[in-house]
Amino acid sequence: MTYQIDHLVISAGDLEQGRDWAEALLGVPFGPRGEHKDMATENRLVAMTRPDGEKAYLEVIAPDPNAQRPDFPRWFDLDNFGGTPKLTNWVVACADLEEAWERAPADVGRIMSFRRGDYAWRMIVPETGILPFDNCFPALIEWHSPHPAPKLLDPGLAFRRLKISHPDAEGLRAALSPFIEAMENVRIVQAKTPGLTAEIGTASGEIWIA
Repeated sequence: MTYQIDHLVISAGDLEQGRDWAEALLGVPFGPRGEHKDMATENRLVAMTRPDGEKAYLEVIAPDPNAQRPDFPRWFDLDNFGGTPKLTNWVVACADLEEAWERAPADVGRIMSFRRGDYAWRMIVPETGILPFDNCFPALIEWHSPHPAPKLLDPGLAFRRLKISHPDAEGLRAALSPFIEAMENVRIVQAKTPGLTAEIGTASGEIWIA
């Protein structure tokens, strides 16, 4: 089964702060506000093109202050997010979520179903809100509707590469091996602090998001 990067996640404590930060960094506008009622989060999206020519997207996401907090941790560890907006997660698309779940680390989470407007998807959500390897392992998603990226605002962003840093780079590389075989633009490096850095091509040059 082939896995591909579906989208990258920029977390923020406040959605508009996150949007302003991302727009200033990339020099492009993000789309209108959306919400995830089951997770009490809100987001803004913008399209980007993968190296294979297919569309993916960037997501700015934050807790929705007007929604009732769920009785379980929100995805992407948003309940504990603080400070400046930053790139916190990556999401990988697959055709068979059950198969992907079996290949993933044991603590990857549970499969949940979501729907928003014309879009429907299933996603593996960790019980703690934190994905394996300190959120450096990707969230796994399976779309049950047309992908949203082709209909998003498309200012010409191009996804170049993703660098994943982690103290246990060898263990992370082993856990990711079934998922990144076709991803030449994903690199795992040894580092004291876990984190993600993405290179995005823009009209004004290459920008790194961290």
